[in-house]
Formats: sequence, C-alpha cells, structure tokens
Amino acid sequence: MDRIRTLSIYYHEQPVGSMALHHNLQSAFEYDWEWLNTGFSLNPYSLPLEKKVFMPKIDPFDGLFGVFADSLPDGWGRLIVDRLLLKNRMNPMELTSMNRLAIVGDTGMGALTYKPDIQLESLDRSLADFDEIAKECEKVLLTNDSENLDALFQLGGSSGGAKPKILTDIEDEPWIIKFPASSDPKNMGEREYQYSLCAKACGIAMENTKLFPSGICSGYFGTRRFDRKKIPGGKTDRIHMISVSALLETSHRIPNLDYNLLMRLTLDLTKDFAEVEKMYRLMCFNVFAHNRDDHSKNFSFLYQETQHKWVLSPAYDLTYSNSIGGEHATCVNGNGKNPGMSDLLGVAENIGIKEIKAKKIASEIREACASLLYT
Repeated sequence: MDRIRTLSIYYHEQPVGSMALHHNLQSAFEYDWEWLNTGFSLNPYSLPLEKKVFMPKIDPFDGLFGVFADSLPDGWGRLIVDRLLLKNRMNPMELTSMNRLAIVGDTGMGALTYKPDIQLESLDRSLADFDEIAKECEKVLLTNDSENLDALFQLGGSSGGAKPKILTDIEDEPWIIKFPASSDPKNMGEREYQYSLCAKACGIAMENTKLFPSGICSGYFGTRRFDRKKIPGGKTDRIHMISVSALLETSHRIPNLDYNLLMRLTLDLTKDFAEVEKMYRLMCFNVFAHNRDDHSKNFSFLYQETQHKWVLSPAYDLTYSNSIGGEHATCVNGNGKNPGMSDLLGVAENIGIKEIKAKKIASEIREACASLLYT
C-alpha cells in the first residue's frame, strides 16, 4: 500500500481542512479557509479556529491530533483491520496513521470523514445471527483466524473499544452490539444491560439499550449509537464527538486524570453547570457501581451545531470493572484505590456543587446501586 502524504477531512461533505505528512512522522493540520468563516473548532484546546498550520506531537497518537485519532478503530476494530491486511498480504506495521484514516474513510465513529479512502479487498459475506457472530469473534481471539474475517470487518472494522462488537441497524436505527471477550464471563451482556438500567434509574443519561436474546449465553448487550441521529426524510445525521483523551491530547492507557479535572473541563467546555452535575452523577455511579475502567476515552462530548455548544455525551461502557492495580483509572479527589462519600463531596465542593445537593445525589445513587446491581 502506497504511503498517503495528504488527506482531506470533511464534515457533512463540507471541507474542514487537510493533513500533510511531515518528516514521515507527524500529520500537520490546517483548516480550510471557508471552514474558518463558517465552521467550528474540532478541539477548542489544541485546534482553535485559526489560520495556521498545527503540528501535533508524535505521542500519544502516533503523530495525529487526538480528534482524528478518535476516528480510528482500536482494540477489536484494529485487530480485525490488521488481520484483514495480513490476509491481503500487507504488513500492518508499515501503515501510517493517515493510511489508517483513509481505510476508515466515511465509516468511522463521529462525524468526520476522510478522503482519499482506501477500500480493503474483502468478500461480501454475511453471518446468520448474533450467536454465529459471537462464535466467530471467539475464534478470532483464540486462534487468530476466521473464515468469516471479511464479514467481521464489514460489521465492526471501524469500531472503538477493546471488546468485540458490530455496528448494525436495528429497526432502521443505528446500534452497537457487543460480544464477550475471551476473558469475560458468559453473562457479560446481561451484566452491562443491568448496569444501563441502574444508571438510568440514577438519573444518568444513556441511549436506548437492549439485551438481545441468545441460544448460547444470557444475551448480548446493545445500545443505540449517540453519534448518529435520524432526521426528516429518513436520512441519518452524523454528530461530531470528541473524547476527553482527544481533548486533552493524552493516552487513555495512562491513568493520569482526576475527577476534579473532568469537572473543570466540563464547565470550561460546555459553559453549563447542568453538564457539570451530569458528570458528578456519573462519577458517583462509577464509584458505587465499581466501574473502575473510567479512563479518558470513556468520557466524551458532543457538539450541537445548531446551538453552537458542547454537551456531555450519554454515558457508555458502564459495567463492573477494574483498571490498573484494581484502582479507578480516574482518581476521585486524589483517591483511586477506595474512594467514598468524603472524596465525592470533596470533588463537589471544589467545583461549586452545594454540599446538601451533592450528598443527596450521591446517597440516592449509592442506594440504587446497592439494590439494583449484583456482580
């Protein structure tokens, strides 16, 4: 595969800007002139709406700015792409990040699309049902092989996150369906569905979720995509999204955040204290539900173009989990090992949530998690 040296970025088919490979290492970015007059900043911190050439650091996103790295598949999606590249006798290690964005083209998460796009040669195959998909996912994880690799790539080759998953339409709505990893318990889907119901009971905004039936396990967890929205005429609108990892240009694999920082970031970006309280609820839930894989890619913001503002995205990837050393990936007022009520109230005080309100929210969430969750 030839090395791509320039790449154009689009939003709803409107040119946003272009990237150019610098010294074969970094992907320099510049906004399109018309976008500077009519568009919005893709990342207000590292890519303000200015007429200049922006140069990313090599780390942590292999020479990309974080907002573009968000478009790339990681975990399961990258595994499938690399396997298909090997099948087509291409070395994945030789691909640049810009080549990978070209493979994503217009199939990535969020609203950004990339040209030129690279079409990997794959057969038009399909899998009969979710149980068959789950078996093929397991085969890939255990044996590095699958006769249905082409179908898995078509279904989930652009997805993010570590778990096997597919992107599909359910009753003409875009959904994500997850499947167990080799280390997951058989009831993983049921557990995540239970967590989604509990989170909603705690007043946390989530997209529609569902437990899809299975003949070999207790079911597969699915959630409607929040980066897509149906609009009049039957069309689907793409919504610009950015993770905290991308906003702060930091790797989600390094546990270097504290909820104090997330609160300040939320207030600064959204300019809305209601969004701060949403983040506070999510923090309380993660503590009392033992969701400790709360890294910087598990928090995202959406840009509401008509209102010209950022909002916290619906919550996602909520389940019983641990991070490095069993601690929270994001500390709670400096405590990652065993945060409790005093730590939560400390974060609330630092951002300006009144103690009476903060304690009431935290207590309600603690009681809901104790009564609605089992592990």
